[in-house]
Amino acid sequence: MILYKEDIKTKSEFNSAGEEKLYLSDLKDFAKINPKLRMYSLAELKPGEEVGFHIHNNESEMYYILSGEGIYDDNGTEYEVHPGMVTHTPSGDGHGIRNTGTDMLRFIALIILD
Repeated sequence: MILYKEDIKTKSEFNSAGEEKLYLSDLKDFAKINPKLRMYSLAELKPGEEVGFHIHNNESEMYYILSGEGIYDDNGTEYEVHPGMVTHTPSGDGHGIRNTGTDMLRFIALIILD
C-alpha cells in the first residue's frame, strides 16, 4: 500500500484561545491496516504550544522526534527532546510534550492498542 501526499488528511487541534496549535497528518488508512493501530501521524506542534499530560490506558504511544526541540513529560519527569530521540509511554502511564524552541516541533506519533 502506498499513500500519496495529496491523499494524506491533516487536522488541526486548537489551544484555549481558539488558535491552531497542532497539526496531525494521518499517515495510514485505519481500515486497511492492523486494527490495533490507532494512530500513526506526523505531529507538528507550534512554538510555545503543548500536548498536555494525559494517561494511556489499554494502549501505548511512541514519539519519534524529527525536528525542533522540546520538553517531554514522562510521568512527571521532564526530559529535553531533540531530533532522533524516541519516547515510549506504555499502557497505564502518562506523558505530555511542549515545544520550547522557536521552530515547529515535528514528530511521528504511533499509538498501538493492547
